[in-house]
Amino acid sequence: MTVELKAYKYDPISKNAPQQLVILLHGLGSDGRDLIELAPLFGQFLPDAVFVSPDAPFPCDMSPMGYQWFSLQERTEETVLAGVQKAAPVLDSFITRQMEIFNIPAAKTALVGFSQGTMMGLYTAPRFPDALAGVLGYSGALIGSGDLATSSDIHKIPVHLIHGDRDDVVPVDRCHQAKTVLEKSGFKVTGEITAGLTHSIDQAGIISGGQFLQRILTK
Repeated sequence: MTVELKAYKYDPISKNAPQQLVILLHGLGSDGRDLIELAPLFGQFLPDAVFVSPDAPFPCDMSPMGYQWFSLQERTEETVLAGVQKAAPVLDSFITRQMEIFNIPAAKTALVGFSQGTMMGLYTAPRFPDALAGVLGYSGALIGSGDLATSSDIHKIPVHLIHGDRDDVVPVDRCHQAKTVLEKSGFKVTGEITAGLTHSIDQAGIISGGQFLQRILTK
């Protein structure tokens, strides 16, 4: 599936040539301009990283504005998985293209997602042809976990999950479920549940996420 995604870029704050690539994946009804605002904050931890935040490939069908990676009009497990699987090749192609543009290898490339973007990151990254550095996921869930433990094509990359215990959009139980399944499948999962936090990212989450990105991308 050939879809050209519009994307927003934030160059390394060091002004040096990029040494790491961070791809930011927004949530339902948003766009790439939303998460690119995190780039200056994460850039404090990764001064040599370039950040790229694409618009998801499809117009949001639940809002007059914004984009979606997949529809949530129907929320059965099968329907959501089918939507993720439809969008995954588009994201694969985007990741590959950005790695080519900036001459950054997979081992120095990380995905950061929020909500639906986290769902896409957790599905796409382990199945990407080459092992990426890891996934940082905020307020998300794990979709399509069936082959994570059994397929030889799965990369058991580091995952860092951050979720608010007052999230009324994606319940915090989905984070606990993701952590349990990923760990049983051989992934190293870190992160935390933030007391009182709703469906959002707070300063503590930025610091925790930035430290994770720094750890996996500068080792």
